[in-house]
Amino acid sequence: MRTPSTLLGAGALLLCFVTPPATSGAEPLPDEFLWGVATSGFQSEGSSPDSNWARYAASGRTDDAIGDSVDFRHRYREDIARAADLGVDVFRFGIEWARVQPSPGSWDDTELRYYDDVVREITGRGMTPMITLDHWVYPGWVADKGGWTNQATVDHWLAYARRVVPRYSGSGALWITINEPTVYLQKELTFGGVTAAQGPRMLDRLVEVHRRAYDLIHEYDPDARVSSNLSYIPAATDAVDAMFVDRVREKLDFLGVDYYYGLALDNVTAVNAITDDFYRIDPQPDGIYSALMRYTRKFPGLPLYVVENGMPTDNGQPRPDGYTRSDHLRDHIYWMERARQDGAPVIGYNYWSITDNYEWGTYRPRFGLYTVDALTDPTLTRRPTDAVATYRDIIVAGLPDSYVPARKPGFCSLVDLPTSCIDPP
Repeated sequence: MRTPSTLLGAGALLLCFVTPPATSGAEPLPDEFLWGVATSGFQSEGSSPDSNWARYAASGRTDDAIGDSVDFRHRYREDIARAADLGVDVFRFGIEWARVQPSPGSWDDTELRYYDDVVREITGRGMTPMITLDHWVYPGWVADKGGWTNQATVDHWLAYARRVVPRYSGSGALWITINEPTVYLQKELTFGGVTAAQGPRMLDRLVEVHRRAYDLIHEYDPDARVSSNLSYIPAATDAVDAMFVDRVREKLDFLGVDYYYGLALDNVTAVNAITDDFYRIDPQPDGIYSALMRYTRKFPGLPLYVVENGMPTDNGQPRPDGYTRSDHLRDHIYWMERARQDGAPVIGYNYWSITDNYEWGTYRPRFGLYTVDALTDPTLTRRPTDAVATYRDIIVAGLPDSYVPARKPGFCSLVDLPTSCIDPP
């Protein structure tokens, strides 16, 4: 997952109209639509090798050390089986560069075979792998050479990609090159991987990596679909797009959109993202409609994929307002379907995440369909939340025609100014 904590824009005061009540009637999704679940390497695998994030997590600057996380490294078969039982089409996971290349020029065949088995488990259960090459983590030896402050990291990264991509060509994989590049930068700024002065060069290098990786993937796997997923930041989209996605538009087979929170004149709780207290944010499901329609207008004809969407709870406790994970899931699917009905070319949706995991310094935000108490339960038991049955039902039958969202639309949404305020759905 992730949403940046420093890029919240201030919405302009506009002449706004009262948002009308949501109505039912969204058309059901066609059979070819891709339902999925998502996870990432460092956040869920445990047994962490030396990397920038292994060092950050051990530095004393995070709320929690990572420990074994939820041990996806050794429990991947059971988590993939749970995803298959949901009926999803796509299982997103990340390959950890630090795991497969522990030192310069050295490749760990045991770890490469581990990822071979992950892909084999996914495809063997009838699902498509969505493979993330970079989810904010690079090897410790790359960090020692300056990380993204060093131009040589581009070539090191591409050497890693050349080792991995041919291995899984022909598997039908969807590829994510760089997860949420602007948030990647924000995290590196927070933990000292780059300075503010070096930030623009890091973005330049991420752009170069994506563009070259796009060509490399198509060289080995011509029919593959390749993207990078952006973090949707209400009221700051133009600035965020200019940093990365506008610079790689012609190197995208679809656009990955991660949507977690909205912003409206009656909902400014997104300010809690500044302190990473995401469980204190009041969800605004109608914002996913505005986000998807924005990119439908901006990039005509480019397919869209909701690569991440989910709701954090505070250490697994019910929300004080009674809004459940099932409510959140249904409401977002409702508004996504409304966007599709209005012409948004959305081809897939991933729930973040299949299990709880390490949220970049803390286990407190819980996003999982299956909850796991990583800090106090040595068995790391996966316990289904209410949304497991809900997601399974949605995949099979969609939402009822009579469905009305549990959460009302925001008053004068600032998710996509000015359209989301003056012309709400």
